[in-house]
Amino acid sequence: MCTTCGCGTGETTIEGVGHGHDPHWHVHADGTAHSHAPLSIAPPRAGRYRQVKAQDMALDPEPVQGDGLLHFGHGPAGAHAPGMTQSRMVQIERDILSKNDRFAASNRAALEARGFLALNLVSSPGSGKTSLLVRSIAALQGRVPVAVIEGDQQTSQDADRIRAAGAPALQINTGKGCHLDAAMVGKAIQALEIGEDGVLFIENVGNLVCPAAFDLGEAAKVVILSVTEGEDKPLKYPDMFRAARLMLLNKCDLLPYLSFDVERVIENARRVNPAIEVIRVSATSGEGMPEWLAWLERERADVLAGKQASTQLPDPRIAGTESGQAGVR
Repeated sequence: MCTTCGCGTGETTIEGVGHGHDPHWHVHADGTAHSHAPLSIAPPRAGRYRQVKAQDMALDPEPVQGDGLLHFGHGPAGAHAPGMTQSRMVQIERDILSKNDRFAASNRAALEARGFLALNLVSSPGSGKTSLLVRSIAALQGRVPVAVIEGDQQTSQDADRIRAAGAPALQINTGKGCHLDAAMVGKAIQALEIGEDGVLFIENVGNLVCPAAFDLGEAAKVVILSVTEGEDKPLKYPDMFRAARLMLLNKCDLLPYLSFDVERVIENARRVNPAIEVIRVSATSGEGMPEWLAWLERERADVLAGKQASTQLPDPRIAGTESGQAGVR
């Protein structure tokens, strides 16, 4: 299992790519680990991890107790794994995330060079991500190229729905894995053969925990929260809402039938992430779709401007030659 997220060692499959092992590290009971990922370990980014103290080396540290609470996330690793030291968990997380970040950087460079806006759609299961995607594809059809990468543990049902809506889609089945990672997405991008100047939606596995930690090379994470889930979700799952740039509050057509406080959920989201944007939407009624599409257009305009600027940069070799010639004259 992976100590970063606790997911298992099932095989990942990508449509049209064959199959291979999940690139996570496999951790054994004695605390040793190995990985099937092909890249060498890069040094961790400075500042991401706290210093490990001597008391953190103990196996199975006791949880913090008080007021009816057992808290297992208080060590430097922010998590608990039976039979493993906190320092070992921190080291493995460094290894996993630094390798993932290298894949993500490659994905991001490839997408930006093609002028593709990539969005990582994250939520709990049943929030309405796929229904919202189907409605968005219909609105963008004929105007903007759209491609979709679907992530689920099993089945291709969501990818089938997206293809029926008129957009190319590729299904990634993660097996026992509980999130997509950048290596999976990179293979899917190659298999999709996306064109230029479009939007790539990456529908992550339904999970409000693990996808928050993994950069896929996207321009932004968009968290979808349905009004049937409760106003407390941003406080209960803060990492996800802290990582997201936009929260789509979905299924707002159901508000007349629920005791759901919209202002409270927005307040809770901004307690975690003061900069998060919020749009109220309904994939059923179409409420909020113009605002959502306008947000997409703004983000896409930024990507296209970046692509254009990069193509207009002078060749440094030519610039150096010209400056040298000018110096001779």
